[in-house]
Amino acid sequence: MKKELEQAITILSNSRKVVVSTGAGVSRESGIPTFRETQKGLWANFDPEELATLEGFLKNPAMVWNWYQDRIKQIKEVKPNPGHYAIAEMQDIFEEFYLITQNIDNLHQKAGSKNVCELHGNILQFKCLEENTIVENWPDTDQVPPRCGNCNGMIRPNVVWFGEALPEKELSFAFHIAANCDVMIVAGTSGLVQPAASLPLIAKRSSNASIIEVNPQKSAITPVADVFLQSTSGNILPELLEKLKHKF
Repeated sequence: MKKELEQAITILSNSRKVVVSTGAGVSRESGIPTFRETQKGLWANFDPEELATLEGFLKNPAMVWNWYQDRIKQIKEVKPNPGHYAIAEMQDIFEEFYLITQNIDNLHQKAGSKNVCELHGNILQFKCLEENTIVENWPDTDQVPPRCGNCNGMIRPNVVWFGEALPEKELSFAFHIAANCDVMIVAGTSGLVQPAASLPLIAKRSSNASIIEVNPQKSAITPVADVFLQSTSGNILPELLEKLKHKF
């Protein structure tokens, strides 16, 4: 992989505008299971439509709320991995640097990343079901789920459930920066989940950007990648970062 790593260094050292797009594989390296992998233990007999759809929440809001509280507890116990930290350090190298993530665990921010575009929301945030506004605090109550102090609507996790549209502002921004970057690093994603999977294609078609893929196995992104670094992000990105530092 030495040849591929040098190719990636050459591309990045000649780039001004860099975008990184991350998926579940990056979080998994920190010990966070994918959504499907959480269907174990107490939740083994529940299907996603019961736990991650608006219909499921309306049918049994207390159950869904408790499941998300369980996930939040798990997420708060894990730490960013070396891949998260390497991405955060890269933001100080380039003239323009943005991070687009499908992950909802806040680990990129915990590692120090700043310009983070969260396509699927953030599990540590909550919003009012009625007003669709972020709710940071709510009245002290035994109600499950709690209620919005403004309109008394139910409070739900600020994540994108199955069947819901991605947040328009974030999606528009992701398309914009993808279309105007010099290079896109795609890490830890299968390239099957839309619309995130289209971002490398937008980057290549709109600005002839180079695509650097970081994945343990080939994915749907590999055919359009200029460089394929077959490794985990936690393993290869710190090495990539150190070599870049010597170039700048």
